[in-house]
Amino acid sequence: QVQLVESGGGLVQPGGSLRLSCAASEGIFRLYTMGWYRQAPGKQRELVASITSGRSTNYVDSVKGRFTISRDSAKNTVYLQMNSLKPEDTAVYYCNKIPPRSGAWGQGTQVTVSS
Repeated sequence: QVQLVESGGGLVQPGGSLRLSCAASEGIFRLYTMGWYRQAPGKQRELVASITSGRSTNYVDSVKGRFTISRDSAKNTVYLQMNSLKPEDTAVYYCNKIPPRSGAWGQGTQVTVSS
């Protein structure tokens, strides 16, 4: 069973930065388009950023220019650099392939943006 382990979340003030990491237990994930998703309280999980195996990226409009997704295939790791954070970015952040593998969801990492 593949495992995805997210880390790097925390409490940060508005305008601050965080770097999230997602480590996959299976090397095969380097072949897939990977995404960072987030789920805020009372809301549905949404895809915020994606990266193909060829490192093409895409972002939801609300994070464009602030978030950067990247990957290190040798380490089976995907990153999300988040800058200029806003309170509305507060959520639990998850990674998974696109489309997501239902059994691969990890625990996520909590990001809280608050003064």
